Amino acid sequence: MSDPTPSTSSAAAEAAKKPTVIITIGMAGSGKTTFVQRLNSYLNTPGVMPSSSPPLAPPDQEVAETAPAEPKGKGKERERRPPYIINLDPAVAHMPYEANVDIRDTVDYKEVMKQYNLGPNGGILTALNLFTTKFDQVLGLMEKRAEEVDYIVLDTPGQIEIFTWSASGAIITDAVAASFPTIVAYIIDTPRTTAPATFMSNMLYACSILYKTRLPFLLVFNKTDVRKHEFAIEWMRDFEAYQAALASGGAQEEEGGGEFEDRGGRGEATYMNSLMNSMSLVLDEFYKHLNAVGVSSLTGDGVDDFFSAVSRAREEYMADYLPELTRLQDEKASKEQARQEGNMDKVMADLSLDAGAGRRRMRWAEEEDDVPIEEDEDEDPGDEEDEDEGEEIDLSRRGTADGIMDRARAAGGLNTGPASNWARPG
Repeated sequence: MSDPTPSTSSAAAEAAKKPTVIITIGMAGSGKTTFVQRLNSYLNTPGVMPSSSPPLAPPDQEVAETAPAEPKGKGKERERRPPYIINLDPAVAHMPYEANVDIRDTVDYKEVMKQYNLGPNGGILTALNLFTTKFDQVLGLMEKRAEEVDYIVLDTPGQIEIFTWSASGAIITDAVAASFPTIVAYIIDTPRTTAPATFMSNMLYACSILYKTRLPFLLVFNKTDVRKHEFAIEWMRDFEAYQAALASGGAQEEEGGGEFEDRGGRGEATYMNSLMNSMSLVLDEFYKHLNAVGVSSLTGDGVDDFFSAVSRAREEYMADYLPELTRLQDEKASKEQARQEGNMDKVMADLSLDAGAGRRRMRWAEEEDDVPIEEDEDEDPGDEEDEDEGEEIDLSRRGTADGIMDRARAAGGLNTGPASNWARPG
């Protein structure tokens, strides 16, 4: 197999010129659309983009000191440019921003529900499936605008499972990631994550999306104007702090509460606490590889930190994801070439067998042709002529007076000469 280094380097050089794609995913009500509007407002405001700052890391984990490649743009300071926004939610009633590509312009969500007798979620899923059949045209539009923008933002449907666990969502994600540097921004509703069980539910969902997409992943704790996200960062970095929160309040109680303290005797809080403790230990290694930022979509607080994290995620894409993608593409191309060569070998083998069978059939045909020719030479050709003549005589004389007279004359019982005496009745 050939050395993949040249193809990897050429792919990296090509990807470095392309904009960064941000796929926003989150639970319903987490504020994805408002978050996309904040990104749109930020990038449309004249200013300079923030530089890539070191990621937040635990005390026992050092940040790599290698100088990563600069993101798209000249120098460390880049002027803000308007993003290219794609709306993939067909059921959204109002959008605070104007999308460059809107699924609602292509598929009528309510009409899909009527035509296919579907409910709300089924209508959204079917509309997204129909839109995915034309997504190659969307990729073409993205390619045309690649030189004019630095960021392409995808706003996904509010029902998270429709995009993350559907075939259309996987097709869109893989197609975009194969063409552009792509990151996944998982939006979390911070005020609703203060309960340890809800926090763990969000972390498990984030873990499943990370391992399904295998793309650079960024946790975005939204609505920090209502509730600061420092408690979540502490729970991610120190599992003992999370266990202390469980012990003090219970799995389903918000931080600082004590509703479940008196329910330990019934076993409900005890079982939940034990389950959450086990999960926190399991996900401890998972947390170490995540970047997390807090953002307020209402006030714009933390947006600079978000784009700094996006720059680091882009570097992660170039360093880890792109070589793996190139390797998989080369492996797929090699398998496809081997498959075509195998099919060609089978075709040639079939042709050789057909040629051999054809020669045998020709030889058998020649042998069969020789036998009738010898039999025809032994037969008397006059027999056929006599048979043909007899058939002509019978046909010409059948049912006529001349035929009767001829047969009688041939039998010798009829004299038709002039001296013939005809018997007369006496």
